Amino acid sequence: MAVVPAPRPSTGAVLLLFVSAAWGSAFPLMDDLINRLPFQDLLAERYLLAALTLFLIRPSSLRGLSRSTWIQGALLGLMFGVGQNAQAWGLHGLSSSVSGFAVGCNVIFTPLLGMILFKVHVSRRIWLAVALALAGLTSFTLIGAESGKLYPVALGATIAAAILYAAHTLLLGRMSVKKRQGFNAYAVSVIQLAVIGLLSGALALPDGIQTPDRPGDWLILAHLSVVSCALGFLARSYGQRHVPAVPAAILMSSQPLWVAAISVLWFGEHIDGPLVLGGGLTAAAMVLAVSARQEPPRPPGYRRPIGPQPPPTQGKGLDPNLLASALRARAVLAELRRRREDPIRLGEPEPVHSHTLVACANVEGCPWQAVNSVSGQEPSLDRLIARASSVVRSQHPDTPDCCRSVTLVGTCLCQVSRQSPANRSLSFVWPPVS
Repeated sequence: MAVVPAPRPSTGAVLLLFVSAAWGSAFPLMDDLINRLPFQDLLAERYLLAALTLFLIRPSSLRGLSRSTWIQGALLGLMFGVGQNAQAWGLHGLSSSVSGFAVGCNVIFTPLLGMILFKVHVSRRIWLAVALALAGLTSFTLIGAESGKLYPVALGATIAAAILYAAHTLLLGRMSVKKRQGFNAYAVSVIQLAVIGLLSGALALPDGIQTPDRPGDWLILAHLSVVSCALGFLARSYGQRHVPAVPAAILMSSQPLWVAAISVLWFGEHIDGPLVLGGGLTAAAMVLAVSARQEPPRPPGYRRPIGPQPPPTQGKGLDPNLLASALRARAVLAELRRRREDPIRLGEPEPVHSHTLVACANVEGCPWQAVNSVSGQEPSLDRLIARASSVVRSQHPDTPDCCRSVTLVGTCLCQVSRQSPANRSLSFVWPPVS
């Protein structure tokens, strides 16, 4: 049986922070590029180029894939692609600040959906981290933002996109954890990106797809495709193998922090109060998400035990549930290996005429004697013959013996073994024919 690698939360947290930084770096660059390139065209080009990049790096990544891997990648890509296009459509009726806040609400939709769909237990510390992340998002997007257009249909489409992003996070985490041995993170990333690109291209095709006409725009598109999409999706697929879905959503909700940092460092924007407040709240949320101890999903009707609890398992990296399962498995295996009593209750044989339980008078030359040396704790030939003989002799008490031992049909077992090859068959009768 293959060994499933243990989760490494630190590695997963670093990968997910890279995802957040890579996606956050896309917003300042896209803000300038979408003025010269339709948003739908930009989505189709960046995702198709990202899928092509990963495929060229590993051309064999799509060979010999199982049907479940294709279904996983297509489903995840469809969910994320619909969310991306719904978010893009909602921008026509929302200001960028309101759209950013509505999309960022996936950080609270993720634990809610997890509790409803997968019975995920969310600890108080995680809920506090979610509240801090939402407060930081509010500070980044809404405080000090100018009031703009707000259409309910556009807001509903954007919130639907946030729900799809939350479901995508939950489903990706569940696939990568439940099927860790059979989950191909690289292939799923390629399939996801290709499905998103094809879906966006199909929606943009009626108006024609426009490509960048400036070398600088091609460089921006290359960054959006390779860093934000290709490496970002790949890091997310591997990162969520080590971090549960809800903390992963909190870590990835730090995109506004990276957007603000890039805007200040590269574009010279000034630092104000909402920026500092939002950054501090987001950082606190990430610290809580990383340090929180994750508990397994609880079955329906679970009640927290009352009274003192046993001390936690000692040792680094030991899962109490895994340790308990190992102890139960060891007990079952030990029980199976233990020699049990004879389940066949033959009872003690009745007194018979023979003084020994051997097949023939020639004890040393009798091949049945080897069989008789089997442990007495199991049904042996001796005990079976003795019990059957006692039944026969109770019905025919005056019949003389033909051998020293009690026999089943009145014929010595050694003689039966010598006659069988010659006769090919044998009829057992009583009393024995002289």
